[in-house]
Amino acid sequence: MRGIQLKNLKKSFGATQVIRDVSLTIEDGEFCVFVGPSGCGKSTLLRIIAGLETVDSGSITINDRDVTALEPYDRGLSMVFQSYALYPHMTVRDNIAFALSTAKMPKAEIATKVAEAARMLQLGPLLDRKPAALSGGQRQRVAIGRAIVREPAAFLFDEPLSNLDAALRVDTRAEIAALHRQIAATMIYVTHDQIEAMTLADRIVVLNAGQIMQVGSPRDLYERPANTFVAQFLGTPKMNLMAALAENGQVRLAGGGVLPAPAPQGLAQIGLRPEHLNFCAPGEGQVQGQVAMVEYHGPTLSVAVDAGVDGKVMAFAAPGVAVRAGEPVGLRLDPTALHLFDASGQRL
Repeated sequence: MRGIQLKNLKKSFGATQVIRDVSLTIEDGEFCVFVGPSGCGKSTLLRIIAGLETVDSGSITINDRDVTALEPYDRGLSMVFQSYALYPHMTVRDNIAFALSTAKMPKAEIATKVAEAARMLQLGPLLDRKPAALSGGQRQRVAIGRAIVREPAAFLFDEPLSNLDAALRVDTRAEIAALHRQIAATMIYVTHDQIEAMTLADRIVVLNAGQIMQVGSPRDLYERPANTFVAQFLGTPKMNLMAALAENGQVRLAGGGVLPAPAPQGLAQIGLRPEHLNFCAPGEGQVQGQVAMVEYHGPTLSVAVDAGVDGKVMAFAAPGVAVRAGEPVGLRLDPTALHLFDASGQRL
């Protein structure tokens, strides 16, 4: 089977277990993003696939070949690092060609491959410059070009945009997405930025404490999170969670509000995205509170409401909606958009 298969991977550093029995299949040609908070194990897992870290147990298979015990250069992978790792004394052309020159590839073939990579990444006018004369985004494209010419079994990206400013991150993210569409190669991408994950991935792998929390498309994870960790990790602002219980087949909130929605036994929390709450007059709706903060974001307002026992609730409003800090408000909750969780945080 082509693609990458991880089976029962475990890795510890001393007494700290950082990868806990991870199994995963990454399909051939898939753009797979590892995402999670700092220290969740995403970069360690990528380095294990690359061969830069050994595993304590488990296996790694790439295109039907067991590579668990192979050195990094024998795995047929190319890695793009956060730090670019370019040779400062070499031109862009020589940086891209370095691995091919080391492998004693014919010069004519190297020139063809470098020219094609430069065309893809719009580096043609920069080929005779040295890294010091390039912007951060251009340096990252050179690092990607160096990976492309090797024609690897898969590309591994370790937080490649974290050193770029906000505008360059957007531009380079678009370039990486276009590159994936163009060459249809398997790509594994590590980031802590959920926007990168949601916009780039065919599938997202959400990690926490060395374990996989959920695997799925961006839409799957946003609309049907498997647990409260995933529910609150993906989405800005994060999903609202409120204590609730099942009562006469309906949902009763801690603050007394009742929602006409099917409520299974074992219900302990409901989740609701900010876009599924609507402002109404005080005393109306299922939640009552006081506006704590209003943030203007152009097409929307992001409003924090202190709802007492129902907690701090985030909701979106149109710029024309009259909500001001310190004022009382009511909130109507969309009963068709509820996410139901048990006391352990698992989806019901």
